[in-house]
Amino acid sequence: MSTKPFKFKQFTVAQDKCAMKIGTDGVLLGAWTKLDFPNSILDIGTGTGVIALQMAQRSFAETIDALEVDANAFEQAVDNFEQSDWSDRLFCYHASLQEFVDEIDDKFDLIVSNPPFYTSTCREADIDKKRAIARHSESLPYYVLLESTVKLLSKKGSCVFIIPFSEEENFLKIASENKLFPFRITRVKGTETSPIKRSLLQLSFQKTVIEIDELVIEISRHNYTQAYINLTQDFYLKM
Repeated sequence: MSTKPFKFKQFTVAQDKCAMKIGTDGVLLGAWTKLDFPNSILDIGTGTGVIALQMAQRSFAETIDALEVDANAFEQAVDNFEQSDWSDRLFCYHASLQEFVDEIDDKFDLIVSNPPFYTSTCREADIDKKRAIARHSESLPYYVLLESTVKLLSKKGSCVFIIPFSEEENFLKIASENKLFPFRITRVKGTETSPIKRSLLQLSFQKTVIEIDELVIEISRHNYTQAYINLTQDFYLKM
């Protein structure tokens, strides 16, 4: 994976210190999230800081906090925030989610997270330890993520996640047990004929009709669908 800085239309993300590089999942989440004029936003597990930066570009939120437990990734996110046009609104905490919940009394109007997504007990042999930890859900179980989100989310706020489609049913069951209910679901496929790989989920404390749709990324290799272009064109240079 490239360690070169990733240039977006309005900001650049350095990624040489971070185990998890810029990928489609994070950018999709940052672009797809529905914003209802949030005044405060929290990005859990910010990594390079890309989703928090997207939130800064897309919103006028006064407070955009990010949380990162890995020391190198934390430093990377701080640097990326400081180099952006929104450095006065972005702040990164170096702490675990559990520590953050214990120490912070604030509530957030919007919580976003691209959580670790490998749930199998067998880690891939070809990825280094830090990258394995960053991608493995044992480092942040869904029940911990959702229980913590409930404590941090304002009553009328919403929370947004991208997870493997195979985990959707289980994730929503845990969410429901914590009184969080989906109102938007988009299932993501690489191509029209490929299986669904990801689920984009936006939840709140209110039960309502769920908007469900599907997003196909490519027609063929590097030939993107109009829906994907429309969603990401404010960020990617070549869209």
